[in-house]
Amino acid sequence: MRTTRQMSITLPVEMADSVRAKVASGDYASESEVIREGLRALEAREEAVERWLRTEVVATCEAFRANPDSGIPAAEVRASIEKLHRERVEAEARRREAALRDPES
Repeated sequence: MRTTRQMSITLPVEMADSVRAKVASGDYASESEVIREGLRALEAREEAVERWLRTEVVATCEAFRANPDSGIPAAEVRASIEKLHRERVEAEARRREAALRDPES
């Protein structure tokens, strides 16, 4: 019994070029091998997310249900995120200004 199935797929030009480049570089023996590796990576990522949801997220929800006072108010979370974003934007602006003053740094 056959363990493979032939398929025809359509990819955007950039992706098709990337697949061909990986084969041409010698990293992969065929275009099918590149696609299989990509699907394996996708499946691994999906499994990791599922594990995270079943372990950490469920445990956190259960802990919150047991002690709702342990939660952080949404307004406080939002303010913290906004502060972090503002700090990053300001740091990036300082980095760009420094690069303009001294392009060789």
